[in-house]
Amino acid sequence: MFHVADKGQCADRSESCDVLIIGSGGAALSAALRAAAAGLSVLIVEKSPLLGGTTAMSGGATWVPANHYARQAGIADSPEEALCYLRASAPPGWAATEEPLWRAFAYAAGEMLAFVEQYSPLRFALTDEGDPLAAFPGAKTCGRMLAPLPLAASWLGQRGLKLRPSPLPQFYTYHETITEDIWHHPIAVAWRLSPSLFWRFARRLRTKGGALITGLLAGCLARGCRIVTEAQVDSLRVADSHRVIGARYRHRQQWVEVNARCGVVIASGGFEGDSDRLGRHFPGPVDYICSPPTNTGDGQRMAEAIGAQMAHMDQANMGGAVPWRYQGQPYGLSVYFHYEPNVILVNRLGKRFTNEFIFNLGEVLDSRDKQGMPQHLPAWLVADSRLLQRSPILRLIVLRHRDWMIKADTLEALAAELSLPTDSLSDTIARFNGFCAQGIDEDFHRERATAHGKGDSRFHGGLLAINRPPYLAVPFNRSFLATKGGPRTDEYGRVRHRDGEIIHGLFCAGVAMANPIGSRAVGAGTTLGPNLTWGYICGRTLAEQAGKMPSRCHKEPAS
Repeated sequence: MFHVADKGQCADRSESCDVLIIGSGGAALSAALRAAAAGLSVLIVEKSPLLGGTTAMSGGATWVPANHYARQAGIADSPEEALCYLRASAPPGWAATEEPLWRAFAYAAGEMLAFVEQYSPLRFALTDEGDPLAAFPGAKTCGRMLAPLPLAASWLGQRGLKLRPSPLPQFYTYHETITEDIWHHPIAVAWRLSPSLFWRFARRLRTKGGALITGLLAGCLARGCRIVTEAQVDSLRVADSHRVIGARYRHRQQWVEVNARCGVVIASGGFEGDSDRLGRHFPGPVDYICSPPTNTGDGQRMAEAIGAQMAHMDQANMGGAVPWRYQGQPYGLSVYFHYEPNVILVNRLGKRFTNEFIFNLGEVLDSRDKQGMPQHLPAWLVADSRLLQRSPILRLIVLRHRDWMIKADTLEALAAELSLPTDSLSDTIARFNGFCAQGIDEDFHRERATAHGKGDSRFHGGLLAINRPPYLAVPFNRSFLATKGGPRTDEYGRVRHRDGEIIHGLFCAGVAMANPIGSRAVGAGTTLGPNLTWGYICGRTLAEQAGKMPSRCHKEPAS
């Protein structure tokens, strides 16, 4: 006998499939495509009327070690080198639990990319970015960062599917975003690239995350995947404490019970939209949420309800953001506006606490004391009038959100506005200005910092004194792109019970899982590349267990 994990109304109807996918972002569609390509029937259910999740809103940066594009370019790389980099860059103690998952990812990433290109219209191209943690063993100066090429919306035909839009127009490719100085010279760049931009507009070409989701959806639809939107999954259906046989969702005022013969994949995103859970795991100030409002931790809740082992709930992809509006609602736009020479970050004591140009700034912002509370927050970005002079886009944001930026004619007045110790802020600015005069940041050596692993003067101007009033400040606390905690999985994507055993029939991928790469990212595409790969691994395992592929699992689930 089966039962539903959460008690509720009886189902109005039932349906069956081989694989049920919860979510429609990159990890979800990668799992669906791999399973469908093996001949399994796949049902994709999405809570929102819009498809693509956080992936569709993203820049499309994809970190894939040992990929075929690098080989074609003559760049030497291997899974073992990638594994070495993951080990070296991980937080202390993570290897004890994450080593099998790192290894599985390192060996499957290149395979995933080749598979996606074989079974979808997606095509990628390398960027010239290197691994940002360049000092660690196994890091590469190029060859692991890719992004999708533009793709026509017509690949989805007249199916009535609606993709989640980006908060910004997706006319520019990711490659153009990192090679052109759009932030400082938006009009000049638009004019220079106008022929390409007009061509993309006329042909309805999608770029970045929109292209990625379009291609994955096209591949899934071509292989018979069925998609239901506005489908709120309520609970998992279980046969016993260690076996999931389906789920229940609500669609158009009806409750539908799904019998998933092979398994269920949770790929429903993070829990940053659940303010209560976010507050428990990330106490202290939060500026913005930069992901869809539907990311409310449904997958984590359902897995936990049936006894899944939860982990990494204090890990997230986070950083700074500027105020924006998305679909008529307040929203945070994740941009690197702090990559300016006349900018510093100060903590609640008015002290500078980090190199502002480091890659994993979110990890520093979220550093905790022994009681689990943030060490540095609330934090502030402090600059002078030249910050606005350098960026027309930032000036526009300030005009549209007048309460965001605080201005003062003196540092003493600014400190008073921010409730910071007056002498502390003045001393901090004076010390930084001294470093600017000598060209050496003695506290954090920002002059050595690099943009995503390479010295890019357009983003990193090094050191410039903060001495031209009015002085400016904006909040710079954590803004969340995605939390990265959830049910712990094994190297095949199968969810573990609290007792350490496998919950048969339940898989998890992407930021819904206890992600083996947490807040400390290893590349600009750390979220998309690994999450696509974990979706792929889940789909591959499902195909193997269904007898559609040779099995790689050391221990098969009981029948």
